[in-house]
Amino acid sequence: MGLKIGITGGIGVGKSVVTKIFKVLGIPTYDADKEAKDIMVKSDAVRASLISTFGSEVYHEDGSLNREWLGKRVFSDAEELKKLNAIVHPAVIKDGEDWAAAQTSAYSVKEAALLFESGSYKALDFTILVSSPLALRIERVMKRDQVDQEEVQRRINKQMPEEEKEKLCDFIIYNDDSHSLIEQVMELHAKFIAPKNK
Repeated sequence: MGLKIGITGGIGVGKSVVTKIFKVLGIPTYDADKEAKDIMVKSDAVRASLISTFGSEVYHEDGSLNREWLGKRVFSDAEELKKLNAIVHPAVIKDGEDWAAAQTSAYSVKEAALLFESGSYKALDFTILVSSPLALRIERVMKRDQVDQEEVQRRINKQMPEEEKEKLCDFIIYNDDSHSLIEQVMELHAKFIAPKNK
């Protein structure tokens, strides 16, 4: 098992784009948010906990997650969101740790929006914060999710402030249309594959 690297950042900063660059370089990548969605459907223990906490409406009749219903419920109530995270985060952290332990490359990358909030950053060797100007983030999310500016701002306000994440991270990648993402990733890639880090 090589170095374990985490990538995080607020909504709309471009975490997935940065992760894809590492993937193109042949680095194994783990998308915690995507895996969380899979675990909520595939894990019997997580399904049972979600149903007992939120009711049977959390799943459609075909067994798929009722994401819209659950999203409306948890994103309008901080206590409900805490309950959801308490069920899902431990399962995703365990899954991510098992995945990382199986990797044989010089390093692997775990992308997670809530890397610091969930505490999973403590099991990593280095963390990278992807940073982007607020106006650009809002524009990206409005386009991607077909939501208005007010909704995007509401989601951003529910996340850990960027300044706090900056204090916790080891490296920052600027996704602001004036810095080259590829150059920034290549610089970190060179650091992570250097023999002294093994």
